[in-house]
Amino acid sequence: MRVFLSVLMLVLISAFAPVGAYAAPKADLWPDWQAHDPDSMQKIDHSGWQAVLDRFVAQPEPGVTTFDYKAALDDRANGIEAVAGYVGKMVTVPVSDLNRNQQLAYWINLYNALTVKVVLDHYPVASIRDIDISPGLFSLGLFSSGPWDKKLITVEGRTLSLNDIEHRILRPIWIDPRIHYAVNCASVGCPALAPEAYDADLLDDQLDQAARDFINHPRAIHSDGDGGFVISSLYDWYREDFGERDAQLVAHLLTYAGPELTRQLDSIGRFDVSDDVYDWSLNDDRP
Repeated sequence: MRVFLSVLMLVLISAFAPVGAYAAPKADLWPDWQAHDPDSMQKIDHSGWQAVLDRFVAQPEPGVTTFDYKAALDDRANGIEAVAGYVGKMVTVPVSDLNRNQQLAYWINLYNALTVKVVLDHYPVASIRDIDISPGLFSLGLFSSGPWDKKLITVEGRTLSLNDIEHRILRPIWIDPRIHYAVNCASVGCPALAPEAYDADLLDDQLDQAARDFINHPRAIHSDGDGGFVISSLYDWYREDFGERDAQLVAHLLTYAGPELTRQLDSIGRFDVSDDVYDWSLNDDRP
């Protein structure tokens, strides 16, 4: 009876606690993935992923992109099969033999392609969080529902989930907040799915552009009309990556802010956040 009540309590907490009450996964390095060859000249071909992006990604407004999932299912050869083919090719890459830039581009592109593949495999859905395939019936947390903890691929003999790629590899190895603007969670509130595959030779420029595109869109930060700001929940979930103090977060935002946002941030005496928001609706071209 006591066990049953404990389980029931977990279910009730999971069902009714607000999403924002939970922190996102912490960066937790898996040391094996630090292996790399700084002298490697090997280049990974991401043209298969670029062909998918060229065909199915649209940009309805600056800083926002959508993906036409239905078209990618209807045009199977160029859509879902092309995505699966690219992912299948990437999992055969000996990642530890690559240099750091090649690895970073590899993991970001693979993460984004794998996310698109998961959505296509379960489409139609209103939100990626409806794809509830993560293990652990009573697991709690922001990402306890959705696909993020499901082991989806095997690379160099190790099974990986989307969370593994982001939080065990990308974040702790590169320690670069711009990664949050590059990996896409197939949601309206998320930084946009880049219309260009990440290229090891262009990474700094591409990551800077991804940061500018998101930060200067209202879903990242906008005035609440009363002297404060409404910010993306991204900055709450991963606050340690952007700077734990308000001044550090503001400095990060100002690094990529355009003239209007710069004016707003420079004109305040104190950075007052009145709310954080996130739209989990699918980034669908045909919502």
